[in-house]
This record gives sequence, structure tokens and C-alpha cells, in this order.
Amino acid sequence: MYVPKESQPKQGGGAAKARDGEKGGKRKIVAQNKKARHDYAIVDTYEAGLVLTGTEVKSLREGRTSLTDGFVQIDRGEAWLHNAHIPEYHQGSWTNHSARRKRKLLLHREEIDKLESKAQETGHTIVPLAVYFKDGRAKAEIALARGKKEYDKRQTLREKQDRRESDRAMAAAKRRQRG
Repeated sequence: MYVPKESQPKQGGGAAKARDGEKGGKRKIVAQNKKARHDYAIVDTYEAGLVLTGTEVKSLREGRTSLTDGFVQIDRGEAWLHNAHIPEYHQGSWTNHSARRKRKLLLHREEIDKLESKAQETGHTIVPLAVYFKDGRAKAEIALARGKKEYDKRQTLREKQDRRESDRAMAAAKRRQRG
């Protein structure tokens, strides 16, 4: 279910901050795809498990990953995460993984079918929003998204800037009242 950004809890400064998940588990964010929220209008979000090798998990725990070019593709009834960059583990040996290999996502059959049917509609795609650890397991937050037009992106930036300016003005007025 999509929750507007204004009503989502703030993450704080670091990318490795923990927050409570929906089912009570701790959620340690490793990487976020902020560009996806800028380029796409999020229709629906899903939490998917990630199938990883040992060196990928160790590299993720170091917090070194990038989702900017990532996308999700449904192939033969299975969801796959493509182009997510998880660098090789620096202490790995010959068993190290390829940095941009495709990784399987674990979703329920109904979720995969729904995503596949919606993604085939014109203008819809599936993008990764975040990779995080929840109760010690690697998870990916993926979203069914619709591409924004250029004027929509400008409008979003303008609204964000207006909101920031009004918050600053209100904070300055409160400081003047106190002092």
C-alpha cells in the first residue's frame, strides 16, 4: 500500500539508521533509490526477500550498494532484480560474486501475478526503492510505478521547495516570538 511521503516517518541522517518495521522487527536501511521517487509516481509498494550469496550479504552489511540503475522484471513467474550494484566483498576469495548479477526476489504468487499484469500496462514499471535488513534478513522494497512527465517533476520540486520555505519562515517567526 502506498503511503504519501509527508506521512512517512523521517529516517534521520545516516543511511544505516534503524526504525521499527510494520511487524515489529527492526529495519536497518542499507540503500535507498531517491531518484526513483523523483522520476516515478509510486502506485503500490511491496516487500520482497532477496536471494543472496554469502559475500553479497557481507558487502551489504558494510553498506556499500547502489540501486540507481536497478529495475525489476518478471520472467516465467519469478521476479528478478536487475542492475542493482552490490560491490565485491573486499575480503572475498575466488567465491566472490559478480557486482551486477540479477538477483531473485521472493514474493507471493498473487503479488507476482498482480505485478506482472500491472507492469504490462502502458507507462508502468517496477522499481526498487530500498534494500534493508529486517530481523537479520535482506529485504527489498519494490514499487509499481508510473513514469512522471517533466512538468510533474518540476511541480514536485516546486512544492517541496515551497514547503521548506514555509517551514523556515514559521521557525523564524517562533524564534522572534521567544526572543
